[in-house]
Amino acid sequence: MDISVVIPLLNEEESLPELITWIDKVCTTHTLSYEVVMVDDGSTDQSWQVIERLSEQYPNVRGIQFRRNYGKSAALNEAFKAVQGNVVITMDADLQDSPDEIPELYKMITQQGYDLVSGWKQKRYDPLSKTLPTKLYNGVTGWVTGIKLHDMNCGLKAYKQAVVKNIEVYGEMHRYIPVIAKWEGFPRIGEKVVQHQARKYGYSKFGLNRFVNGFLDLMTITFIGRFGKRPMHFFGLIGTVLFFVGFMIAAYLSFAKIVFEQYRMTDRPLFFFGLLAMVIGSQMFLAGFIAELIARNSVYRNQYQVSKTIKI
Repeated sequence: MDISVVIPLLNEEESLPELITWIDKVCTTHTLSYEVVMVDDGSTDQSWQVIERLSEQYPNVRGIQFRRNYGKSAALNEAFKAVQGNVVITMDADLQDSPDEIPELYKMITQQGYDLVSGWKQKRYDPLSKTLPTKLYNGVTGWVTGIKLHDMNCGLKAYKQAVVKNIEVYGEMHRYIPVIAKWEGFPRIGEKVVQHQARKYGYSKFGLNRFVNGFLDLMTITFIGRFGKRPMHFFGLIGTVLFFVGFMIAAYLSFAKIVFEQYRMTDRPLFFFGLLAMVIGSQMFLAGFIAELIARNSVYRNQYQVSKTIKI
């Protein structure tokens, strides 16, 4: 099978028939064999009933229904387990992502050798309150992770099947799938300018809390990617530096007390800064030591992504 189209959705009953008809038309025109996997993330409208009707009309349409709302990451992760296509394309269900982009995304994966291609909505039909924070988010993410994409969180993406079968998307980490893919050994990440359309039905399901959550998730995924298997290198380094600074302050105050005898050590504010640095440094070192013990006993401690082997 050439393509698997993954569509996570929440209360999108009005847009689904038009979207599936559009996908079918594009894939049929370009003679691409395909399947559509729609994940109903706890919808409270008639979305699941619509999916059932569409699966009867289109045999290559499948559906997964969650008992309640778990979030976009959970929906993508479950769909990634089920897909069978050589190229996996994700898109939102609100008709803001155009299925007309599918053939070109497919070629970028199969002919140009990309592991992952992310869409870039260069011209957006969103309010300024959404576009400005998005630009700031993309800039900070690119600076922290080293992956320079104009639209990291674009729902329209294409992947090699091997990528989606070797990554795990959890929490709200769907925003950082390119980062996860890179750290799992898929460095060829491209970008394509895609058409963005105004929302035709319903309303956006994402509130302002996504910006706070996005920042916290960025810190989490950055730490896990760099220090997940060696946490002592992070906590131990900070703890050692802080303890050393505190120790040097204490040594200086002790020397000044012995030689000059002008002040009691506890009379000087610097004493408390030194004491605080040593206490925090010790705690950070112990945190790293405990985290290292946990990492060493993890069942995933020696799991690595192997791309090819030569048998003897």
